[in-house]
Amino acid sequence: MTRNPLGLRIASTTLAGVMTIYMAGCSKVEEPARAPAAETTIGTEIDDSLLTTRVKAALLDNIDIKSFDLKVETRKGEVLLSGFVDNQAQIDQALTIARSVPGVVTVNNGVNLKGAATTIGTKIDDAVITAQVKAALMADDSVKSADIAAVTRDGVVQLSGFVNNQPQIDHALALAGGIKGVVRINNEMSVKH
Repeated sequence: MTRNPLGLRIASTTLAGVMTIYMAGCSKVEEPARAPAAETTIGTEIDDSLLTTRVKAALLDNIDIKSFDLKVETRKGEVLLSGFVDNQAQIDQALTIARSVPGVVTVNNGVNLKGAATTIGTKIDDAVITAQVKAALMADDSVKSADIAAVTRDGVVQLSGFVNNQPQIDHALALAGGIKGVVRINNEMSVKH
């Protein structure tokens, strides 16, 4: 295992922690009353945010894993890794590292292989598709869009996160499928339990 220099590890860990705290504070959106989801407490949400930060820091500490291509989401100790990486070895290593973090109950693998290299034009097209998918999710009140992450690679949209129920997953998939340029959708969303 090749390790990052100490200064880079400290900076990366600090950045991951600050981003997690910022995202946790900004992601609270008032929603209309719905069927009750699984109960979580503020303590559980803080524990999950800290666990997410620890997993991200552990992944950043390994120079062989392109951890900026990975998304880490946590719910009640259940970690969801998603995104696109270059090879299976990076997936296997990321899963091993995530499982080794104290407090992680289970790790769900939602990581996919990138495939062929992309051009600048394709990267721009993918960014536009991702923005349109996120906008469609945010515009629809029946989808809790703050719980869904979207990333696109070569027209393949990956949706990940923990949502309240299967109809939200189905609706999010339908919304993403209606965006021009979407080739395929990888569903890595899970129902909260």
